[in-house]
Amino acid sequence: MPALSQDEIQQALRAVPEWQVTDGALRRTFQFTDFRESMSFVNLVAALAERAQHHPDIDIRYNKVLLALSTHDEGGITQKDFALATQIAAVL
Repeated sequence: MPALSQDEIQQALRAVPEWQVTDGALRRTFQFTDFRESMSFVNLVAALAERAQHHPDIDIRYNKVLLALSTHDEGGITQKDFALATQIAAVL
């Protein structure tokens, strides 16, 4: 799956407005009430990622979880990243 152009990325962002592109990745920070909730969310994301065979970078900071999606073997953001972002948004 080829990397998307900047125009394609901007268009795809309309479907996931909470996400933004920084440093070549699709990113979003999620905030929870405590660490336990953060970890439950991370486990849910892990299950989705395994099914999709597409794994985000995950940064856990107590009650905040930063997800970064990019398709490393394509050198940028692909439709695969937006598909996983949409799946994650659907389970919240």
